[in-house]
Amino acid sequence: MRFLRPITALAAVSAIALVPASTALAQRQQPSPEQRIDRLEKQVNELQRRVFPKGRPADTAGFADDPAATQSSVMSLDQRLDALQRQIADMLRQSEDNGNRLRNLESGMGQLKSDEDQRISALEQRMSAAEAAPPAPAPVDAAPSATTPPKTKSKPSAPSPKAAEAAAAPGTDADAASAAPSDPAEDAYSEGFHLWEAGKYDDAISSLKSFVKTYPKHRRVSYANNLIGRAYLDEGNPKAAAEALLANYRKDPGGERAPDSLYYLGQALMQLGQPTQACKAYAELDAVYGAKVRPDLQKLETDAKAKANCS
Repeated sequence: MRFLRPITALAAVSAIALVPASTALAQRQQPSPEQRIDRLEKQVNELQRRVFPKGRPADTAGFADDPAATQSSVMSLDQRLDALQRQIADMLRQSEDNGNRLRNLESGMGQLKSDEDQRISALEQRMSAAEAAPPAPAPVDAAPSATTPPKTKSKPSAPSPKAAEAAAAPGTDADAASAAPSDPAEDAYSEGFHLWEAGKYDDAISSLKSFVKTYPKHRRVSYANNLIGRAYLDEGNPKAAAEALLANYRKDPGGERAPDSLYYLGQALMQLGQPTQACKAYAELDAVYGAKVRPDLQKLETDAKAKANCS
């Protein structure tokens, strides 16, 4: 018991001595909140320096090794976006310009097609009118003598076409030079001519058409076709005359009476009240035959052009 008292006293003293020490240690081990925050910031900064040696990552970085967003990269993206916007605007403007050009082209093509259709329709109408003409070409006058006065339409005593042709009056269709009585083609033409000369126009037209049909290759076909048109004109049918005369000229422009058909075509058009078209017929006569036109026909044409006021 004597030994226990000193031990108990020593323990008590030791406990008393330890109390202040443990309190001081507890006070040193518990930092303030500011200290703890500073320490955490330092640790985070240290961790970032180790993980991201090139700088702090952007807030939108998804992975640890994503590069940091810099001001220069952001400016570069802005510039690229501006360039793309300008290019898109240019493309839209070019698209609108191209659309306007296409609309203008389509309008021009439509107008051109309309004009061509009208011209083709006019040509088709003219061709249809020409095809509707009678198959028999217009009658033709025999060459008159320059010194012989106009001959009246009296039937000659001898039907010799070539002899009558030399004495024919200007613009008339006389018989061709005397041919052998045994030539049936010359006789057939002479018969039609005499009927026309006697004023029997319907009979003359029938006779001359029969001659053309029977002898389509004879040299008098140009004469007969021209005389058919003359007969229509003399009996007061200028429309049929114009069709027959135009057909004679078109079918055989090298025929001996093709120039005459153009002249009498102008006369028929004048009777139809179409002086402008008549002037075109006279101009065609001058352009195609020129100096080859007989003097008597030239004089008739000159008077006709003056009457039609051709320029």
